[in-house]
Amino acid sequence: MADKDDHAAIWSGFKEAVNMTAAELETFLESDASRSVGQKTSGGEATGHKEGRRIVAILHTKKADLSDDDYAHMTKVVGYVHRHLKQGGPEDPAQRKDSPWRLSLMNWGHDPLKD
Repeated sequence: MADKDDHAAIWSGFKEAVNMTAAELETFLESDASRSVGQKTSGGEATGHKEGRRIVAILHTKKADLSDDDYAHMTKVVGYVHRHLKQGGPEDPAQRKDSPWRLSLMNWGHDPLKD
């Protein structure tokens, strides 16, 4: 079991990486754009789309009610967002809005075009 300090650090990193609200993410996950990107297994749901649903559940959970499993998942989300951001998107800013790079990040709760 992680201690309180670990949870505080994980929570802080998660809130920094996930810059979409639960409502924004839920709306995005319902879109064709969300479903158009990501690695799919056997023609099913893409990994990122599934992760997005888990992120929404975490965002809807009271902080005091988060489990160690939730915190482990939050750590995974932070790692993915940071790695994907380092890859960078299209160099031309005009092409970023609808790029698979941005849409994939948004499935994980991070909109790179948001301030």
